[in-house]
Amino acid sequence: MAEKTMRLDRFLTEMTALTRTQAKEAARKGRLTVNGVPVKKADGKIDPAADTIALDGAVIPYQAVEYYMLNKPAGVVSATEDGRYPTVLDLIGEKRRKDLFPVGRLDLDTEGLLLITSDGALAHRLLSPKKHVDKVYYLRYEGRLPEDVCGRFREGMVLEDGTRCLPADFEPGERTETGGEARLTLREGKFHQVKRMMEMIGCPVTYLKRLSMGSLVLDESLRPGEYRPLTEQELEELTRS
Repeated sequence: MAEKTMRLDRFLTEMTALTRTQAKEAARKGRLTVNGVPVKKADGKIDPAADTIALDGAVIPYQAVEYYMLNKPAGVVSATEDGRYPTVLDLIGEKRRKDLFPVGRLDLDTEGLLLITSDGALAHRLLSPKKHVDKVYYLRYEGRLPEDVCGRFREGMVLEDGTRCLPADFEPGERTETGGEARLTLREGKFHQVKRMMEMIGCPVTYLKRLSMGSLVLDESLRPGEYRPLTEQELEELTRS
């Protein structure tokens, strides 16, 4: 539940790109108003749901939490900051608040569905090992699948380092002389899990894309790097999962 009141400088740092020092400086210079009244200090309490906060005359809308569906492209890291690669948050052009984060991680070269939010409780439920939330991936691989591939995934594969995986669903697709494609449904999210499982059967992954997470399905109209807010129905179904 959102707090009834909060400090003005905290509101500004969460809803805008301002730092706390910049928020205090904006107040000192008379750039801030609360309900139309100029304020000279940014440490006062406000009710973000009821008060109207403006910076340089522009009203700053308040949202207790935000939810975005992103089609993550390759070459972008699933992190809030990184010194080497662009992050998924860099793709959220509307981003003002600083408490957004990706729910889980996709590898640097993996594409597909990623939820960006400020809702820590929802993220915890979706990522909790106890919840076993389905995550569906489309993949392309090299090599020939073993005859017992589906059974090996259903039984729960043991990786090379001894890590035991939960049972998963493997659905082979079209095959060629050099490889093929498939869908894989996991109910956990171990480090590089899809790639490590495919390596165990001698079929290294050449392309990987996440299609869904729980009830949330990637919008096919989103090109890599594009995003949109969740619909009310998507959010309702996701919070029920």
